[in-house]
Amino acid sequence: MIFNKILNFTQNSLKYLYENSLFLQCIDKFILLSILAVFLTSTFLSSDVIGFVALTTMFLTFLKLITKPGQKLTYKSFEIWLLAYFMVIIISLFGSTLFALSLKGFFKTVIYLGFYLSVAQYLKDNFNKTPLILATIGICAGFEGIVGFLQNFAQVEEISTWQDVSALNPEQVMTRVYGTLKPLNPNLLGGYLVAGIPSLFGMSAYFFSKNKFKSSILWVVFAFLTSITLFLTGCRGAYIGFMAIIAGIFLVSAKYLWNDYKKIYLTVVGGIISLMTFVVLFSTSLRARVLSMFAMREDSSNSFRFNVYQSSFEMFKDNWLLGIGIGNQNFREIYGLYMRTGYDALSAYNVFLEIAVESGIFALIAFVGFLYVLIRNSVRFIINSCNIEKVIFISTAAIAITAIMVHGIVDTIFFRPQIQFIFWTMAAIISAGINNLKDVHN
Repeated sequence: MIFNKILNFTQNSLKYLYENSLFLQCIDKFILLSILAVFLTSTFLSSDVIGFVALTTMFLTFLKLITKPGQKLTYKSFEIWLLAYFMVIIISLFGSTLFALSLKGFFKTVIYLGFYLSVAQYLKDNFNKTPLILATIGICAGFEGIVGFLQNFAQVEEISTWQDVSALNPEQVMTRVYGTLKPLNPNLLGGYLVAGIPSLFGMSAYFFSKNKFKSSILWVVFAFLTSITLFLTGCRGAYIGFMAIIAGIFLVSAKYLWNDYKKIYLTVVGGIISLMTFVVLFSTSLRARVLSMFAMREDSSNSFRFNVYQSSFEMFKDNWLLGIGIGNQNFREIYGLYMRTGYDALSAYNVFLEIAVESGIFALIAFVGFLYVLIRNSVRFIINSCNIEKVIFISTAAIAITAIMVHGIVDTIFFRPQIQFIFWTMAAIISAGINNLKDVHN
């Protein structure tokens, strides 16, 4: 691989510098701190600041690659799809009629993918730090869960029109919490909690596997509280994503419980489903919110999305090969030519449709291919591996990615940095955790 030959040359050339630099010899510690800082800053700072911290991670990783002896670049099968996705985006960039706006969106994508490569490269050498990364994500999600839970009791006022109340009685109107994420929005918080809650359950399982039951229970309590806050956001897409999380947890746990504890397993699953059903039926506002998902055109939010989907699909049909160029600013500029009067939109409200509109059919195929191979390899590993600790980490990452994408079917909160960085970190955990398919038997 030509890149590894270049790295070998630079490492040999800078060998003296590395051997005499305490900073370079400790660079892994600084990379870890910068990775954790991305998640910590995501809870309260702007996108620009979060992006700058991620750039720091990328810069430190670059320094490590060119100076530390023995560093190499390797790739997995799903990363070939990711490379294809990136190449199509480059072609789409130069084919866009709004090049300047596309360039800004392209730079954001470079940061996201660069952060993914940085985390994957770090974890290849330091996979034992995975619990710390997942714990940090979980703590941030738990913090937002507590803030949102308290906001519900404080009866926070809406900053914008977040729900259709025209057909609701006063007791059916929900106080939609939004946490501290910028910009303040309950849908953003809902999507963030969908991305973060798997880490809370994952850390609980990790401590349980270590026989540290008190710590395990503590993480379960945080997961339960944060799950309550997710429902308090009123984000219906997040509700669907949460169902994917619960389904994923049930499926993974069946590997260890089905054969020997089938009755207990089915009892627990039935009990949890019954509890969730009871909570929805008991809360008037939550019940109204859930039922609004099935109101179709009678709910203004649903009707708005249907109109956006139709307009976005027309955009895709006219630009199916290369798209209009990556970035939400491109979308806003072009969408005005297709939108129905009174239905302006910031995005397509569907991750896959958004990718198709921005970068064309081949970008969509490459991205879906990346997801398919990534999840397929994860499932194979989970089924066959005897390494409980690794199964927990890979399961946590796969469940989080799946839940984010399920939520993405009805929203594009995915493109916010708070969620994107978690998504790519989870992908990096899978990349570093599954060294090869032979590893499933270790």
